[in-house]
Amino acid sequence: MSAQLLLVDDEPGLREAVRDYLQESGFSVQVASNAREGWDLMQQHTPDLVISDIMMPQVDGYQFLRQLREDPRFQTLPVVFLTAKGMTGDRIQGYQAGVDAYLPKPFDPDELVAIVENLLSRRTAKLPAIGEDSETPDIAELANQIAQIKALLTQRSAISQSPAPFKIDLTPREQSVLNLVAEGLMNKEIARRLETSVRNVEKYVSRLFSKTGTNSRTELVRFALEHGLAN
Repeated sequence: MSAQLLLVDDEPGLREAVRDYLQESGFSVQVASNAREGWDLMQQHTPDLVISDIMMPQVDGYQFLRQLREDPRFQTLPVVFLTAKGMTGDRIQGYQAGVDAYLPKPFDPDELVAIVENLLSRRTAKLPAIGEDSETPDIAELANQIAQIKALLTQRSAISQSPAPFKIDLTPREQSVLNLVAEGLMNKEIARRLETSVRNVEKYVSRLFSKTGTNSRTELVRFALEHGLAN
C-alpha cells in the first residue's frame, strides 16, 4: 500500500504539479488549498506525512504546524515545509516549531521525493511492533522536546552570549556542513555549496548525529543552537 500524503498549498499551479509528480513517484496524495481545508481532511483520514507551504492566507504554515503538534494524534507526524522564504531566521523558526524538513522554492522535485522517502523510512523504523504499547512514552518524549524548545526560545539571548558548556571536536568540513544544515539546506544543496557529492554530505551528517547524540536534522539544529555550535 502506498504512503498517504497531504499537500497544503494555496498556489494552484504548484499544488497540482507537485501532486502529479508525487503520484508518479508512487505516493497517494490528497491536496488542500489552505490550512483549514487541510485540517478538515486530516480529521477524516490521518496521512503518513504532510507537505505544507508557509505563506498562506488566514492560517499560515507555522500556525498550522503548531495546531498539529498540539494534537496528540499528530505530534509525531512528519511535516515538510515548502516555502519561498529563504532567510536563516525563517528556517530556524520552522525547526523550532517542529518541522522535520525545510525545502525553499524553487526546488528539485526529486529532492522532495528523497526527503519524503527518508522521513517515511525513519518513521517506519520507529513504529512499535504489533502488540507493543509504546505510544504514551513517544508522546511524553515529544512533549519534553517541545518544552526544551520553548525553554531555548526564552533563554536564547543568554545562551548565545555564554560559552558552550562543553566542546565537541568537529573537523572544518563537519563544521561547514553543520552551519549549512542550521541554515535549513538539504544534502543536495549542501553538496552543491561545498562542491562535493551528496554521499559525502550524508556521511558528514551521519557523523554529526553520532558526535552530538542526535537522530534527526531537527534535533541536530536544536542541539547546535543550544550549544552555540552553528555560526
